[in-house]
Amino acid sequence: MGAHPHGWWILLHILLFVFWLGGDLGVYVSSRYVLQPGLPVAARSTALSIMSVLDLGPKICLVLILPSGITLMALEPHGAQRLLNGWSAGVTWAFAALWLWLTVREHHRPGRRPWIRRADWAIRVALTASLWDVGLYTLLAAEPFGVRTDPRWLGAKVLLYATAIACGLGIRLTLRPFGAAFRDLAGSGGGDGVERTLRRAVNGCVPYVAGIWTCVLAAAALGVLKPGADL
Repeated sequence: MGAHPHGWWILLHILLFVFWLGGDLGVYVSSRYVLQPGLPVAARSTALSIMSVLDLGPKICLVLILPSGITLMALEPHGAQRLLNGWSAGVTWAFAALWLWLTVREHHRPGRRPWIRRADWAIRVALTASLWDVGLYTLLAAEPFGVRTDPRWLGAKVLLYATAIACGLGIRLTLRPFGAAFRDLAGSGGGDGVERTLRRAVNGCVPYVAGIWTCVLAAAALGVLKPGADL
């Protein structure tokens, strides 16, 4: 007898959490080498290239977590069949495919098409606001969307996902001076001012990175334990 398809979707969801967190850890470790002024510029450029390659994994995982989660909810709607079904899962996967294309394209060719960056940014802002609303409603309503299994754990998980997206936006804003500073480093060898700019940009992201790690770990724990759920 073959495995139940629900189990494969659960496995995918778990793997996305694992690769998201593991990839982010690799990006953080690589960034420490990028900031070492004692290393040759070539070595720091190599560390930056590794950092960029590793960073694509978490970006992909962040996007795909959404449709995989919706699919899991559609498989067990617990009374919310009108909202969570095959159609809603299909629409979410179509949306995620577009979002993923924007994300990967911008990652490989940053700034080449400004409209791609703006579209990706708009999607993340809109999702953050919408998912915070949905998460809070699920936490506070007695039977959110007609679900009677006390899904407050799911509301908290949605809030954590939205917060992780918001932390990613914070990282993007904080890293804005990094590109020009590193080009100065590679072109002229840098100086104290360039090194300070690099450190300020990268180290300024640490609180947001810690926020993402906390959100990912907490969301994974909620998904496994489902505290308070009446299933």
